[in-house]
Amino acid sequence: MSRSIVRQSKFRHVFGQAAKAEQSYDDIRVSKVTWDSSFCAVNPKFLAVIVESSGGGAFLVLPLSKVGRVDKNYPLVVGHSGPILDIDWCPHNDNILASGSEDTTAMIWQIPDHTPTRPISEPIVVLEGHSKRVGIVSWHPTARNILLTAGSDNLIIIWNVGTGEPIISMEDHPDLIYNVSWNHNGSLFCTTCKDRRLRVCDPRKREVVAERLAPHEGIRPMRAIFTREGNIFTTGFTRMSQRELGLWDPTNFEEPIALLELDTSNGVLLPFYDPDTSLVYLCGKGDSSIRYFEITDEPPYVHYLSTYSSKEPQRGMGFMPKRGVDVSKCEIARLYKLHERKCEPIMMTVPRKSDLFQDDLYPDTAGPDPALEPEEWLEGRDEDPILVSLKDGYMPPKSRELKVAKKNLLDPRPAPRRSMSSVDGSSLPPQLLEKLIEEIQSLKAAVLSQEKRISDLENKLSKYTNGTV
Repeated sequence: MSRSIVRQSKFRHVFGQAAKAEQSYDDIRVSKVTWDSSFCAVNPKFLAVIVESSGGGAFLVLPLSKVGRVDKNYPLVVGHSGPILDIDWCPHNDNILASGSEDTTAMIWQIPDHTPTRPISEPIVVLEGHSKRVGIVSWHPTARNILLTAGSDNLIIIWNVGTGEPIISMEDHPDLIYNVSWNHNGSLFCTTCKDRRLRVCDPRKREVVAERLAPHEGIRPMRAIFTREGNIFTTGFTRMSQRELGLWDPTNFEEPIALLELDTSNGVLLPFYDPDTSLVYLCGKGDSSIRYFEITDEPPYVHYLSTYSSKEPQRGMGFMPKRGVDVSKCEIARLYKLHERKCEPIMMTVPRKSDLFQDDLYPDTAGPDPALEPEEWLEGRDEDPILVSLKDGYMPPKSRELKVAKKNLLDPRPAPRRSMSSVDGSSLPPQLLEKLIEEIQSLKAAVLSQEKRISDLENKLSKYTNGTV
């Protein structure tokens, strides 16, 4: 008699649990735009949701702690003249968020730690380079200030948001781009496209290094994400319109590592991947369930674990970075499910009795510090994310301002960077030179005094917020 052997995995019994009603965010008018994005972005500080708004696009940003009913006059982030299609938090600064819109621009926003008293309408920088709507915004995982945008003009642009300038542009897609996903260290990204091709692109070489026609035979939209090992996980449809998922080795696209049919529902499956546990959570738009799978190097490679089901269909979904989960409750993932009028956190938990830190569940995870500067990445360097331990939980750092140093757009050639000491003084009249030096010294003194004042005010504020005053 043959006995079926149950596969050993510490994630076999992971279960999903919705937050209590009072821990949800209520009275949010979620956007009704028909774009296939997640409409929601979350990090350890904030929840951002694209909302309905008249006369342009808007999104709502709430501190995670501000649960309950949202005041209808709560200040929104406004500034786009068309509906917003995608939002993404910067992985290296929890107060910076990028948005893409039908108005053909992407914008970068600085969100304050305190609750704003009026709508935020001034982005730090506006990125203008697309001729049609910007449907995808995605930050580089390891390099500071690098943002990818993709538009309905079939163009991919990579920006240095620290200067507000496009640094790489790729025109390899003949049709609408459905999604873009960076690999673990940001050396490559993969895309899915309306021409039914899955592509792997090297942005610094500006070329497609591998591609596969029709990883899923259906004509409906596909999604693709890189796994930590460098394989590509895809969701799509069969020729008979059944939903399907696949796992591919981009160095050998001929045959899938795994191909699995799911069901006949017609919502696009949005995959959310956790590189620390190799779990992938599949959320179909319009579904009322979240399926989750473990990806391993043993057959059948993609192992079904379980399904979280609820009554309400989801309009979108946000996925918390690992540093934002509650390690004291063995929570390994948290998703934020958008209903028509509210957002509901869903915790994925491994059932364990011990109160001690479970280090096998929480390997060191990607922290908030970038591993590379933009120039280093552009020159060809690659680094894995800088990791942090979750042993004592994670405290988000205080707000850091993003400085944008725009170059002079009227100057056709870049001016060489020179310090004051290297300026040729002989070409200036002595009186003017003295005056310049005096002005610089007085400016330096003013900056120093303002820095001291800001530092004193910050210290006072932190005493108030910590309850010591």
